[in-house]
Amino acid sequence: MWKRLTVRTLGTLISIGLAASAGAHSAIQQEAAAGSPDVATAGAPGATLFTNVRIFDGTRGRLSAPSNVLVQGNTIARISAGAIDAPGARRIEGRGRTLMPGLIDMHWHSMFAGIPIQTLMTADTGYINIVAGAESRKTLLRGFTTVRDVGGAAWGLKAAIDAGHAEGPRIWPSGAMITVTSGHGDFREAPDLPRTVGQPGSRHDLLGDSAIADTPDELRVRVREQLMRGASQIKLTAGGGVSSPHSPLDVVTFTEPELRAAVDAATDWGTYVTVHAYTPEAIQRSIRAGVKCIEHGSLMDDATARRIRDTGTWLSTQPFPPELADAFPRGSEQWQKAQEVFAGTDQTYRFAIKYKLKTAFGTDVLFSSALASQQNRILASLTRWYSPADALIMATGTNAELLELSGKRSPYAGRLGVVEEGALADLLLVDGDPLADITVITDPERNFNVIMKDGRIFKDER
Repeated sequence: MWKRLTVRTLGTLISIGLAASAGAHSAIQQEAAAGSPDVATAGAPGATLFTNVRIFDGTRGRLSAPSNVLVQGNTIARISAGAIDAPGARRIEGRGRTLMPGLIDMHWHSMFAGIPIQTLMTADTGYINIVAGAESRKTLLRGFTTVRDVGGAAWGLKAAIDAGHAEGPRIWPSGAMITVTSGHGDFREAPDLPRTVGQPGSRHDLLGDSAIADTPDELRVRVREQLMRGASQIKLTAGGGVSSPHSPLDVVTFTEPELRAAVDAATDWGTYVTVHAYTPEAIQRSIRAGVKCIEHGSLMDDATARRIRDTGTWLSTQPFPPELADAFPRGSEQWQKAQEVFAGTDQTYRFAIKYKLKTAFGTDVLFSSALASQQNRILASLTRWYSPADALIMATGTNAELLELSGKRSPYAGRLGVVEEGALADLLLVDGDPLADITVITDPERNFNVIMKDGRIFKDER
């Protein structure tokens, strides 16, 4: 998290009241699974036929010949260069425009993306829920139909979206960001200490936005708590962070046995652990313990990049925009740490290209609706290192491959990130050719004419 939070701040923002109790959360989950009766009746997807579209399929760096695509329910049923007979289907004339998969952000914080830190210090949880819901709708209307949430109690928001009470992307939730005493994600101060091992560290900890664990046994408990709540993957902080008040960048947090305990608990549930880690030691220790994905990796060296390649570990990194550092007073400790991290971005992408690392795209925007609105521009900035086609493949088909590591813990059945027969119908009709000019995606309000998620149309401005 980019801004320094106080315990008072976190006490107001955490939990996100939609999941205030286990019983309430269970009821919401059950409703989301069943679907709201009103929504199921009024909003269930039927058939939609896209005609005369050029397809970017999420895997190949070229557009198809003019094609027709039939969506039945929430699935792409047929793709054909010839006419498709679909009586009664909603017909969308493509007129040669691009049809592509919905975008995927692999490092997102649904509850914290759009609320200024100053507001969080005084706002109640009801207000925070409403703002988070509004920000999720904006995220969807930017064409991001899926996010992997890597820290925060987004359970209630996800359930409300899935049940049709709110609009937003699909959410792959991690739940609480798990850290150690004084690690990245522990925002307590000295008066809050000591903590008894086995007990929560703060109200923040109790209500589920982060969790402190200082032994292998505690790691197992914390991981299993998130899995019980519905986590699709587990997020740990294996090294220091920019914003955390007592977590220098060079610090390595969890021991290898602690990391391995978390990995074993996640593996037993058929899913994986991803870790926040910047430095070579934090990354390499995590890999030795069996971690499958590294978040950031901004300060890695050549040997570490080779280790990532040799083990087939995923790298989920972000092209941080320089203005993120302005979240901190110029010259402050946090500002200085941000400069150090941002300085490593170019080298990290060069390593990713040199060693052909399995690289995912995300943004990690926090506490600023204005910065969140730049989500598409952050994606387009990948063209500093990649072609437009490679950048868009990363944000669609490649990101979807990483989502598949969740296995049966995936909250949604079906294939994402591609335009293929049998895949889920998360689709964008784009005015222009983003493979030729990626700036087309930076103005989604104008250029994303149709946005479909799960076979339902959320924007139609043809």
